[in-house]
Amino acid sequence: MLTVGSLVAVRELGLSVLVTGPPEALEAKLSWVHTTELPDPSGYIGRSELVMTNGLWMPKVPPAAFVEACCAAGASGIVFGLLETTPETPPTLIDACRKANLLLLQLPIEVPFAAVTHAAANVLADDRRSPLITTLRRAETFADTLAAEHGAQGVLRVLRREHPDLPLALVDRTGALLAQAGTSLTASDRTVTITALARKPPPLELVLEAGTATLLPVGAFGQPEAALLCLRHAAHLSEAQQGALSQAAHFLVLDIARRQAVRASEERFAHELIDMIVSGTGSTPDIARRLAAFGLSAGEPLVVLAASSRGDTTMSKLAAVMGATLSERGIPAMVATGPQDVVVVLAWRQPADALIDWCHGLAADLSAYSPTLAAADPVHSAGNLRTALLEARRTSQVLGRTGHGFTVARLADLPTYHTVLSNIEPQLLQHLSSILTPLREYDANHTDGALENTLRNLIEYQGHYKRTAQALHLHVNGLYGRLARISSLTGRDPRTLEGRLDLLLALEADALLTL
Repeated sequence: MLTVGSLVAVRELGLSVLVTGPPEALEAKLSWVHTTELPDPSGYIGRSELVMTNGLWMPKVPPAAFVEACCAAGASGIVFGLLETTPETPPTLIDACRKANLLLLQLPIEVPFAAVTHAAANVLADDRRSPLITTLRRAETFADTLAAEHGAQGVLRVLRREHPDLPLALVDRTGALLAQAGTSLTASDRTVTITALARKPPPLELVLEAGTATLLPVGAFGQPEAALLCLRHAAHLSEAQQGALSQAAHFLVLDIARRQAVRASEERFAHELIDMIVSGTGSTPDIARRLAAFGLSAGEPLVVLAASSRGDTTMSKLAAVMGATLSERGIPAMVATGPQDVVVVLAWRQPADALIDWCHGLAADLSAYSPTLAAADPVHSAGNLRTALLEARRTSQVLGRTGHGFTVARLADLPTYHTVLSNIEPQLLQHLSSILTPLREYDANHTDGALENTLRNLIEYQGHYKRTAQALHLHVNGLYGRLARISSLTGRDPRTLEGRLDLLLALEADALLTL
């Protein structure tokens, strides 16, 4: 920064301070140096400029008037250059500067004003050159870090060495925590981050449990692939800190791209392995060797999951999120993306009866993606994976088409009629659904029409008349009347088990047709 002090420090100039002026005047920033011999230079001096003069104006105006004009223009001080005719700074000028509390310097006879101007230019050039050199050196360090395969964590370490007071984290758009330094993000913080990344454009700041964070998108085109978070308000970051964070975000793109390339390669390999298992073309030893590439040992229990989404989450995104979640939990897993589901083969190191509870916990962690998880019981041999995989996928299909109220299930956990109905041809489903048509026509043509709702409540309360009547705010006799009307309209008596079963299947078939 160009200051009076930086010019006084240049020994070749030989500047000496005659009047110190206000406190910290030597360290105040100068806008430039200005040479003038005008009696009234106030119209030409810029604010915070250092005025250089030989005093040629003194025959026309007293020093006090010249000093007053300099103060009016906002000058930072005066440099009086000595001449052979004025080998000393005039005492009247010194007194005027003291009274005005204006900084006054003296320049030796042998030093021209041009030398001061040249020194000021050098100081400004150094100011501009220094950040550039810092940026170049930082870029070299980032590049070396990535080349040494230290990845995102290495980049954050470099940043922390330069700015140790900045807490940092890198979260990708699936919510995976790729790196952190000086902070710890919760699962809730990561959810807030991925929601923010989906916005166009992403916000500048986020309010997290860990505090307010400045967000820098990583990835310049389209949807950002990750967010570099700095747990500081954006307004509290210095220009140097902002520059370092922005530069880091550009280099982190390279690590994100590398991760995506590795993930794509793993997905292709996993997809090939799933095809090999389903088709039965792979030998058990060959399958075991391929599983080992994912950290899975065929000698330990393995669990197969088939995951899908009831929301608008794509299978590729669901696969990425599941892979990241299992990795954070330290669970070796192979994740393969299919058109209708995501197949996961993972190491199972817990009791077999804990599987469903564990799956519910996983589904809760992934609740933002509306997942369904179909599981097969643990197997103890790679040769049994085909049966487990087919069972998990079949369960996933049933969950997708029926499974009301089910988020996690094994095939044996689902009601039998779910499995049966999921195999029925659409024409037969239409036939079953048409049983409800008379009820709906009656309800549409009568102000008191509530037959379908009555039927649904009766089934919900498992044929219990009193509880059904209470739920509908009816007297039991009124309920009997509605049930008799349902029986006459549909030909199925809801007061019998057989009739309720037919009507239940009609409701479920109708639900399937509306999916």
